[in-house]
Amino acid sequence: MRIRLPDQTAIVLADHEVMLNHELTFEGGYIRFESGCGLKVLLKSATHGVRFVRMHWDISVPDDVKVLGDAWERGYGNLHWSRPDPSRNMPWYIALSNGSDSNTDYVGRYTHCFGVGVLPNCFALWNCDSEGITLTLDLRCGGAPVILGDRLLECATVYMEEYTDMSAFRALQKFCHVMSPEPLLADHIVYGSNNWYYAYGKSSYEEIISDTKLVADLCNDTITSPYMVIDDGWQPHSTDSPWDRGNEKFPDMARLAQEMAALGVRPGIWVRYLINGERGERYVEGFPEECYNQRKPKVLDPSHPLVLDYVRQTTERLVDWGYTLIKHDFSCYDLFGKWGFKMSRFPADDSETWSFYDNTKTSAEIIKNFHTTVRESAGDAVILGCNVMGHLCAGIHHCNRTGDDTSGRDWTRTLKMGVNTLAFRLVQNNAFFGADADCVGILGLIDWKYNRQWLDLLSRSGSPLFVSCKPGIPSPAELDDLRLAYAKGSLQADELIPLDWMENPYPARYLINGEEVHYDWGDAITQLVDSETGLPC
Repeated sequence: MRIRLPDQTAIVLADHEVMLNHELTFEGGYIRFESGCGLKVLLKSATHGVRFVRMHWDISVPDDVKVLGDAWERGYGNLHWSRPDPSRNMPWYIALSNGSDSNTDYVGRYTHCFGVGVLPNCFALWNCDSEGITLTLDLRCGGAPVILGDRLLECATVYMEEYTDMSAFRALQKFCHVMSPEPLLADHIVYGSNNWYYAYGKSSYEEIISDTKLVADLCNDTITSPYMVIDDGWQPHSTDSPWDRGNEKFPDMARLAQEMAALGVRPGIWVRYLINGERGERYVEGFPEECYNQRKPKVLDPSHPLVLDYVRQTTERLVDWGYTLIKHDFSCYDLFGKWGFKMSRFPADDSETWSFYDNTKTSAEIIKNFHTTVRESAGDAVILGCNVMGHLCAGIHHCNRTGDDTSGRDWTRTLKMGVNTLAFRLVQNNAFFGADADCVGILGLIDWKYNRQWLDLLSRSGSPLFVSCKPGIPSPAELDDLRLAYAKGSLQADELIPLDWMENPYPARYLINGEEVHYDWGDAITQLVDSETGLPC
């Protein structure tokens, strides 16, 4: 499929919409397209604030296709293929494919892919119906029009590709490399342990040392050292600032990192950069009011230089302590006040009017600057985003948590969030970043029959494997399963392809290194399917 100019182009300014003529001009500005391997969309609007740019292509959509889109940030068990639906809003990219990947005879198969390159300066939303394909670019600053002034903004690069005689999975995997030709990948395999899914924020210095000893023992024969990531609960206030010291159970964070490293693991740590006193006083003093988000007064605004300085200083401190992986969380939620599954057309509703401090930049530009500040101030440390937008961290962060939380308590939640995420976003792995589908939570509350399969699937996915295991819980046989999984996860050399993902949002059939493997997810799967729509709840 050759990229071409849209058949219709419109711009939504601060208070009115303009359908553009062939010259693509409007009062005080213009849109320009530049063709190459993709179609660059450039915008100049010197006298008007801008909200959206909308483009439509008159492309015949066959009746026999199914459509898949991405998500704004993490998946929430809701990624799925379905028939074209004009009301379905699909962020970042879409794929239209005939047939089914369940049939491994791919002769006659085709998949049409439409998307924007990673690191755009806007949010991008696709819609598909019988009239064609529509792309809407959200150029707002928060919920308000962006004020570009004399700037010529490169909004995004649009890509369109057609793949034939291959599975939809393989096609979309190739397309992810088109959208993201230069990912930033760690120079070593990222895998290991995280304490969240058994501790849930209640941990201590001594317990982290115990966790460290366990993962070091389980990975004793692996070539590369595993990570032990300390999740939320080490800092003075739960899920809140400050980040300059531990609490009474974590008296010396630098010494803890040193002891972890001496035991043979790579120390990792969790942080929530943009919150300051969510449920009480502002714990970090010295920020003027303009440093806070207009939408929520306890959230810091990363478009302000003082906030970026604070992010930089916080990151440098964590690295100076000795932590070599930084997992930053809540970043989308703090910016927009909602989780991805509650975002409708865009992260900020059409009716919202608040703006970031720097209203000359789009929300996407502000987010990218925030991500870049974290990355550049982290030195050689690996950055793992969690609750960030994958399209806006690809090429900046090494790894990204691609789905919502799994569980150490509830198998149904792990199936919904973990299996769905792994299957539908595995195409992004090593194209955008290391795609982390989240942990195997081992607290003794989930039947090992199911956790063992989830562990096996993750370990053979070729993507980052993290396990959250309470010491003393696994039996000797279960410890053997963990050792085997870590041996595979430490290499990430396997190739996993979901087969039934076009019919089943929680795929149970996979090709692993060319061999078909079936998993039994149990009765939990029936709890996750809405009987009326057949789509994930």
